[in-house]
Amino acid sequence: MASEDSHSSNPLLQNFEFPPFDVVDAHHVRPGIRSLLHHLEAELEQLEKTVEPSWPKLVEPLEKIIDRLSVVWGIINHLKAVKDTPDLRAAIEEVQPEKVKFQLRLGQSKPIFNAFKSIRESSDWKTLTEARQRLVEAQIKEAVLSGIALEDDKREDFNKIEQELEKLSHKFSENVLDATKKFEKLVSDKTEIEGLPPSALGLFAQAAVSKGHESATADTGPWLITLDAPSYLPVMQHAKNRALREEVYRAYLSRASSGDLDNTAIIDQILKLRLEKAKLLGYSNYAEVSMATKMATVEKADELLEKLRSASWAPAVQDIEDLKSYAKNQGAAEADSLTHWDITFWSERLRESKYDINEEELRPYFSLPKVMDGLFRLAKTLFGIDVVPADGVAPVWNSDVRFYCVKDSSGNPTAYFYFDPYSRPSEKRGGAWMDEVFSRSRVMAQKGSSVRLPVAQMVCNQTPPVGDKPSLMTFREVETVFHEFGHALQHMLTKEDEGLVAGIRNIEWDAVELPSQFMENWCYHRDTLMSIAKHYQTGETLPEDVYKKLLAARTFRAGSLSLRQLKFATVDLELHTKYVPGGTESIYDVDQRVSIKTQVIPPLPEDRFLCGFSHIFAGGYAAGYYSYKWAEVLSADAFSAFEDAGLDDIKAVKETGQRFRNTILALGGGKAPLQVFVAFRGREPSPEPLLRHNGLLPASA
Repeated sequence: MASEDSHSSNPLLQNFEFPPFDVVDAHHVRPGIRSLLHHLEAELEQLEKTVEPSWPKLVEPLEKIIDRLSVVWGIINHLKAVKDTPDLRAAIEEVQPEKVKFQLRLGQSKPIFNAFKSIRESSDWKTLTEARQRLVEAQIKEAVLSGIALEDDKREDFNKIEQELEKLSHKFSENVLDATKKFEKLVSDKTEIEGLPPSALGLFAQAAVSKGHESATADTGPWLITLDAPSYLPVMQHAKNRALREEVYRAYLSRASSGDLDNTAIIDQILKLRLEKAKLLGYSNYAEVSMATKMATVEKADELLEKLRSASWAPAVQDIEDLKSYAKNQGAAEADSLTHWDITFWSERLRESKYDINEEELRPYFSLPKVMDGLFRLAKTLFGIDVVPADGVAPVWNSDVRFYCVKDSSGNPTAYFYFDPYSRPSEKRGGAWMDEVFSRSRVMAQKGSSVRLPVAQMVCNQTPPVGDKPSLMTFREVETVFHEFGHALQHMLTKEDEGLVAGIRNIEWDAVELPSQFMENWCYHRDTLMSIAKHYQTGETLPEDVYKKLLAARTFRAGSLSLRQLKFATVDLELHTKYVPGGTESIYDVDQRVSIKTQVIPPLPEDRFLCGFSHIFAGGYAAGYYSYKWAEVLSADAFSAFEDAGLDDIKAVKETGQRFRNTILALGGGKAPLQVFVAFRGREPSPEPLLRHNGLLPASA
């Protein structure tokens, strides 16, 4: 095969209705991206020469440039996440600086910036729609944050910092991935893995087969344990062998903290450069830069975290006491000295005894096809849409990927989405996410249509089907699918035609989790859950008493789980406000200091969780992790609107659902999120429903 494809046959450069995920390969990346950038640079130069402060002469040509880059880069970035190869990695790494350079050039274009300012200052400003005003203001703010107002030498420093940060975050996540892959523990003595459920043993045996132990089976082994979540979690939850739990825990917690995969220096450098960037832009720390594009302020975020922390602390202390006394009753030698590798195991045992729920025994009730059917039925009830399979309409990157069309109540297509459900540890990164493929856009409409429809992708990492058994899910995985679908709905059901503020675009980061966390609430709604929880062999519905226990288990250890998120959020804000890179306090000192108020059991002195904290060092959540809690407040309050209307009153639920669709899901980034929330809820958000749902309100409240 030719090492470099000719322009004419490069799939990245064709006009396509849906991305050619099936044929794009590593060797298309370098020539494809370089040719695209060359073409877009010419377009940008042309735009700068002819720009006028009007929609047709500024916003429309600009959107075309931004869109083309985000679609094509989105394809290769997506393939890196779901079909990683060393060649693809190397190719992306090579062209990444060229792409960043172009984005900086675009973001720092003075003629474009000045044209937006002219629109902002013109007498016509008041006649623009709210969405158009938000678009203009976002472009101005983004330009200022990308260094446009800086003098030339300072702007050069700024650009160097941006390039370096991009490289460092890439390296950070590659180190985490490689460190995660590096750990392999082969077990051949079954007594060592006593307590582990059949699903985990099957997964471990499959992993062993893929590493050359062809004869491995779930029953006889050997079993290969890795640090991927579907492997790590079952060990922490179920392995009776305390030494094994300790070994795996310590390996997980020290990922990417030593040798050539050590992220420590990378973190320090990232924090140092972020602070320099903030200072260049005239802010006193990086958290202020982050908050410039969010609903919250540093003070408001701190205030919320402290409010939730103080409500969570006493319940979390009680959680540990409950675990100790339970472990003692079970005759556990470690009962008086429970530590990190015991907590998950004993929590799982206590949960089983208290609620008699064994996550593993629930799996047969949650088969992926039934869960998806139930999710789509719920979407029809709430939002009046139909989700229909459209496999074969668009190319896919793996034969397990499904493709769907979303239709409105008249049967017209309004959006499409891909769904890639299963774990593929050798080529696919862990976790679950939703991303856009195309956004809704009037400007990008194909000939003959008035608007380009939005396309989303949802990716999860569930246990794949084994033999003729469908993918059987844990309840947590069910919540995850509902969560990602919530994101997808906001992207797909937008009514906004201005592409740059449609769907999830231009929605403040701390509001973006609202629809996703909102959807999770429905997993606890009786009718919704009972419609999906059908045994995959017998078809019997989940027993009523099990549902009641699931509901009660929802608030199990809520204080501890809340504190865990608050710890992540607080350490993130500390590192981006008060921490001085190269000062007397190390990043690990900050972590330990924050933990005094956020962890009932102090972390081990050698805890290096920060080295794997991809969210804030490689994932866009820098000085933004608090937004999970911020959005939980919004989403719990939004769901309480349905509770107030009456969850059993189908007419009221449909009316409230329609209102949710017409506000939260429809308005995209075209209206400020607080105003969108008030339009739906009739008032500003309150943290009370969240604390109530989590069982963290004092009895008197």
